[in-house]
Amino acid sequence: MSATIIDGRAAAERLRHRVAGRTAELRANGLVPGLAVVLVGEDPASKIYVASKTKQAEEAGIRHFDHRLAATATTAELLQLVRELNANPDVHGILVQLPLPNGVDSAAVLAAIDPAKDVDGFHAVNAGKLALGEEATVPCTPLGCLILIREVLPDMRGKRAVVIGRSNIVGKPMAQLLLQNDCTVTIAHSRTRDLPALCAEAEILVAAIGRPKAIQGEWVRPGAVVVDVGINRIDDGSGKSKVVGDVDFASAVTRAGAITPVPGGVGPMTIACLLMNTVNAAIRSRLGASVELLRP
Repeated sequence: MSATIIDGRAAAERLRHRVAGRTAELRANGLVPGLAVVLVGEDPASKIYVASKTKQAEEAGIRHFDHRLAATATTAELLQLVRELNANPDVHGILVQLPLPNGVDSAAVLAAIDPAKDVDGFHAVNAGKLALGEEATVPCTPLGCLILIREVLPDMRGKRAVVIGRSNIVGKPMAQLLLQNDCTVTIAHSRTRDLPALCAEAEILVAAIGRPKAIQGEWVRPGAVVVDVGINRIDDGSGKSKVVGDVDFASAVTRAGAITPVPGGVGPMTIACLLMNTVNAAIRSRLGASVELLRP
């Protein structure tokens, strides 16, 4: 028996359609959501990712402001740019593309972003609000994961969830979102003992450790929902590279009840959630609580 494949591209398209509809409504009322994207250096992967973000923002009716800085840019220069963007009323969301070059204080740059414009959801204020269960901007990747889980498991109450990875960007906020949906959550990491046995208990398994095919199919509980956050480039055996996840898809697909593919799973949802966060930031900035936010 083969698992249901959770189509991240289709889910992202539906969310982008909703974003575009709300953006059109806002523009008709004189509010144009604006997203500023800051790219430092010439990292090829970052350039491709930023180009995709700005293209999709434009298609959704979101105004985008691109800022390209040389790899020699200093922390002080970036902090000055962030201050200018914080003060610009046309900019509702600020995204600083990571990783930043060596020598730049990434933590200081991210901390300088106005929490109201932090559409990545990385600021300590938003992280703290999420942990407290308050209204917050949620990091895009875990938010996308939650939407994909709901595609096949709309009621998560009481489910046993295991998140493999404890990063501030994915692992920790993912655990918070699952807790808010009444799951019983365990966070696993590089020092977790007997990881296969822990995975075997998970009705929801989220893999976000950045190691290609680290999670074996035989570890997966039969019928579990498996969400693979990993994006790893490996040699396909012919000298060319291919992208694989953190889960060994070929073996896991025969045991899971539902699983996200790589590519075509979580990745498309990350950008769609970024657009949603930007629109919601615009709504909060001008229209306040009287207008309903877009909900995942």
